[in-house]
Amino acid sequence: MASMRTAALLLPLVGLTACVSVPPKRETQVIVQQPQQVATVAVAPGPPPPPQSELVPPPPPGIGAVVWQPGHWMFTGMAGNPWSWQPGQYVPPPMGQTTWVPGHWAQQPTGSWFWLEGHWA
Repeated sequence: MASMRTAALLLPLVGLTACVSVPPKRETQVIVQQPQQVATVAVAPGPPPPPQSELVPPPPPGIGAVVWQPGHWMFTGMAGNPWSWQPGQYVPPPMGQTTWVPGHWAQQPTGSWFWLEGHWA
């Protein structure tokens, strides 16, 4: 009799466990996008000289796709000659990138100037 009572009590429990559903396993796809890298390379007390005019030469033969990166002024801080012109150059773009966004000098609210490095887009 006790075993029948136990069976009668367990039978609904077995039925309830069959009703419990386990959610399906969902795969999650994570897309990691690299942040745009903008680096402050130099800070200067005043603005750079006007850009120098550059004649862009034809790309070198036989090296594949290249992109022209224009020249720019770098602040050296050296007495008598605080600015140095960095000439433009051809560089191969990284995989999947085709456009070079040139760096530039910008003025801070404090009055000093800072260089924002160029980047690929």
